[in-house]
Amino acid sequence: MSKSGESLGRQLYRMTWPMLIGVLATMSSQLIDSAYIGQLGTQPLAAVGFTIPVFQLIIGIQVGLGIATTTMISTALGAGKQGHARQLGSLVLATGGAVVFMLCLLIWAGQQTIISTLGASEALYPLVRAYWLPWLGSCWLGAMLYFGYSIFRANGKTLLPGMVMVLTSLLNIVLDPLFIFVLDMGLAGAAWATICAYGAGCLVLFVSMARLRFIQLPGSVARIHTGLKRLLSFVVPSTLSQLVPPLSAMLATAIVAAHGERAVAAWGLGSRIELMSIIVVLALTMAMPPMIGRLRGSNNLEQIRRLVGKAVKFVVLWQLVLAALLAALSAPLSRVLISDGATAALLAEYLWLVPISYGALGLCMIMVSVCNAMGKPRLALVISALRLLGCYLPLIWLGSELYGLRGLFFGATLGNLLAGLMSWYMYKKHAMAPALRAMGLSEQATL
Repeated sequence: MSKSGESLGRQLYRMTWPMLIGVLATMSSQLIDSAYIGQLGTQPLAAVGFTIPVFQLIIGIQVGLGIATTTMISTALGAGKQGHARQLGSLVLATGGAVVFMLCLLIWAGQQTIISTLGASEALYPLVRAYWLPWLGSCWLGAMLYFGYSIFRANGKTLLPGMVMVLTSLLNIVLDPLFIFVLDMGLAGAAWATICAYGAGCLVLFVSMARLRFIQLPGSVARIHTGLKRLLSFVVPSTLSQLVPPLSAMLATAIVAAHGERAVAAWGLGSRIELMSIIVVLALTMAMPPMIGRLRGSNNLEQIRRLVGKAVKFVVLWQLVLAALLAALSAPLSRVLISDGATAALLAEYLWLVPISYGALGLCMIMVSVCNAMGKPRLALVISALRLLGCYLPLIWLGSELYGLRGLFFGATLGNLLAGLMSWYMYKKHAMAPALRAMGLSEQATL
């Protein structure tokens, strides 16, 4: 291994490990939150299951803004335009906060229509009504935290965001039983605990942001207009690629709902375990774009090729090991997380079948992130759309129709595997190969 390769590996490690710890803490908190809710019974867990697709819609918008933030601010800093970078940070916070707030209002206004469309029974309406108001408040605070994290990452700082993720997760774990059981707030108590935790995290993050002078108000209306125009040019395609997963999740939930509330509860908890299982991938998709942006700015495509190759090798091997572990622990883990035996059995079957495809899922997620960072957001959108609308959804529908819930699980597995192969092919053919040809370099395998 060359020295430059070692330097690249160390840089990737330095940028990734704080994000990995932070995401691990966040996902652990969400899993423990699900375990607490699971003790309330199948209906509260099913209500949360119907919430997940809507949550992914909000996440899609905030991640799209986060991608634009990281790309634009890191590029400005690389060009020595510190003042412009600070102004972009302010525009991101203001624009992102307003957009997510309006989205939360629309979701609250149309909550009954949304959950009925997803297949929820009328018995769940009171639970959803009590839960969604504080839950949407926590979503807005979480979005503001994410925009702050993006600004820090763009400035090459990942340690503080990682620490804040750990802080909010610990607070959420401590406050969950207090609000849910001690104060007897039930399902809504879980959301109020998250509001308190995220509020504390916002306080720490934004005070630090002001102290480090990462944000600055634009000096004129013309600068605001120019900044918003540039922001939107990045945000629209990157956000669209992030909106495909929540649309797919909504359709998938509607397919699962045909098998009953227990199936939705198991599917929802399985989705949370999936998020927990791909934390390494999530950390890499946060750490790699600023590095790729700087390398792209210096036309160092060979380093990008090597960086992507290292990340893909690690992710595929890591996810295979994790899939074996989840399969071995599927039965006891399911019984710990869910009190209802029938629902726990469904979750155990899910953990036997679906996690084997998480390596391919991680590969696809990395390819989407890399294409965005390489200035090809349309290609990222195509990969994301084909993964879900061309591979994943058709196969889970077909599996459900032919073999019921077990067939649906098989369909999810095959859909992820096919999507991983497709995304890798498209990255090599439509992102890396044209870039190498433009620089007069030979086309070669990227691993």
